Amino acid sequence: QVQLVESGGGLVQAGGSLRLSCAASRSLFSINAMGWYRQAPGKQREMVAGLPGGGRTNYADSVKGRFRISSDNAKNTVYLQMNSLKPEDTAVYYCNARVAVGGGFSEVWGQGTLVTVSS
Repeated sequence: QVQLVESGGGLVQAGGSLRLSCAASRSLFSINAMGWYRQAPGKQREMVAGLPGGGRTNYADSVKGRFRISSDNAKNTVYLQMNSLKPEDTAVYYCNARVAVGGGFSEVWGQGTLVTVSS
């Protein structure tokens, strides 16, 4: 099983930037897909950015052009660069990994990191 540890959350003013990091306990090449999700108070968890293995990155419409997902395979780390932050981006951000298990897949989640954007 893989473990994920997020970091980089915090308090930032609207218009500012943050970079979240997600360190995986094993090689990213052994993971089928990784992504970032977020959950705001009173709302359901939603996908923010996805990094499928060998596929194209994808983003929620609300963050396109502002957020960028990337990876450093040497560090087993996935990043989420967040620019032009808005108060509505305030949420707990979770790293997600989809790993093959037997004949199917297992979803693994990090502990989450809080991002607060002040107006």
